[in-house]
Amino acid sequence: MFAEENGLHGDPRIKAISDAIRVVPHFPKQGIMFQDITTLLLDQKAFKYTVDIFVDRYRDKKISVVAGVEARGFIFGPPIALAIGAKFVPLRKPRKLPGEVISEAYVLEYGTDCLEMHVGAVQPGESVLIVDDLVATGGTLSAAIRLLERVGAEVVECACVIGLPQVKGNWTLNGVPLYVLVEPRLDDLECSL
Repeated sequence: MFAEENGLHGDPRIKAISDAIRVVPHFPKQGIMFQDITTLLLDQKAFKYTVDIFVDRYRDKKISVVAGVEARGFIFGPPIALAIGAKFVPLRKPRKLPGEVISEAYVLEYGTDCLEMHVGAVQPGESVLIVDDLVATGGTLSAAIRLLERVGAEVVECACVIGLPQVKGNWTLNGVPLYVLVEPRLDDLECSL
């Protein structure tokens, strides 16, 4: 669900977060409206609001692991993990982790990809929050859920800063709730076409 539908309607932090995200038309290819969170990271207040909203939501949910999806999940995941007293586990692209890994392949619109994590990083029964910057179709997050469930973890929720309009109304992935802070700003999208 979007944060505004869950008690944060009219919260000025949501507007600040949305306003801090730059839309780059036709990047990395024609027709893509890239949601650039680097401008959010440059805005200390908006970045702090982003982390604070997630921390407020998950502080009392007894989460023991925050799993960040490469690469932008690595930006938001660690400060959330530290604030809620959880460990951080990176979910990486293939061949980026040394040592023994467990993998989960998934299909993209243009091919396939894979997520990996270290064997033993997550123990059976641990409660996990998955964090990424953006959810479009849910394919990557669904692979992350499958990967973590294969090792016996309980995935509590997936949390993303941005949710593309096509995910609106689809608030679960593989039966796991999805929580999103903002939608892309439509005025930017329309002006950039």
